[in-house]
Amino acid sequence: MKFGIIGTNWITDRFLKAAAQHPGFTLGAVYSRKEETGRAFAEKYGVDSVYTDLAEMFSSGGIEAVYIASPNSLHAGQSILAIEHGIHVLCEKPAVTTVEEMDRIIEASRKYGTTFMEAMKSTVTPSFLNMKEQLHKIGPVRRFFFHYNQYSSRYDNYKEGIIENSFKPELGNGARMDLGVYGIAPFVHLAGAPESFLRNDYRLSTGADGQGSMILNYGDKEAVVTYSKISDSVLPSEIQGEDGTIEIDRISDPKRITLKYRDGRTEDLSVPHEFDTMYYELAEFIRCAENGEIESPINTHAISRETVRLLME
Repeated sequence: MKFGIIGTNWITDRFLKAAAQHPGFTLGAVYSRKEETGRAFAEKYGVDSVYTDLAEMFSSGGIEAVYIASPNSLHAGQSILAIEHGIHVLCEKPAVTTVEEMDRIIEASRKYGTTFMEAMKSTVTPSFLNMKEQLHKIGPVRRFFFHYNQYSSRYDNYKEGIIENSFKPELGNGARMDLGVYGIAPFVHLAGAPESFLRNDYRLSTGADGQGSMILNYGDKEAVVTYSKISDSVLPSEIQGEDGTIEIDRISDPKRITLKYRDGRTEDLSVPHEFDTMYYELAEFIRCAENGEIESPINTHAISRETVRLLME
């Protein structure tokens, strides 16, 4: 499947490194607002087709799908334009910045019979999927505790008065959108929509949140998520049940998952990852597109919609 690329940052480099492991992936075109930036990026990967006009790339006939890694605020418009041209869309998380944007994408995907999937990598990994199947072993779940707290090098620049995209709320960025989403999406995968929730944010001078937390009420259990771009954490994430606890090394990239029973027994729920984590989101997306499925049965449209509701409401 021939892909176009939107975005020439580090995440795109990592995606292409993972994609090189997939036999069904071919890079066909690169989009950038600046010709020189796009050309330099394309040359790294041996690609000739560089565009500064999205509609031109989508109508060129040279690509079948697109990977979108632009600022969050641009995701919806770019995704819908691609879908209207019959181009399948794999869009970086968070997929959109409002529920209304997600509804428009879902409507367009159905209308044009085109696949749209949010690139939430962690929830399609072998270890996460195995953990989901084994969750019943800890008995009734009483608490989820997930976190992604990672000090951003861009915060050093912020303190020097240099404001980069990571701390510009007008681009849909901030700790909750960029990092908190990695904790919130798994809640929805594992427990569905909460009955209610509370949120606390610490906002920087730009209006972007530097850190925050949420408590989601599920009636018989709760889910707690913390996220930060201005501090680190060395703690694992946990799912606490009446019969045991599941310990997850990194909720954003789960590889080591251990079930610890109350009686002292342990069970390794990890599944060896043969490929880079981003490979699995690509594999799921290509499978859906090739099979004519407009959404993934794992990273569904409904889960993306609920996730953004919790992020933004």
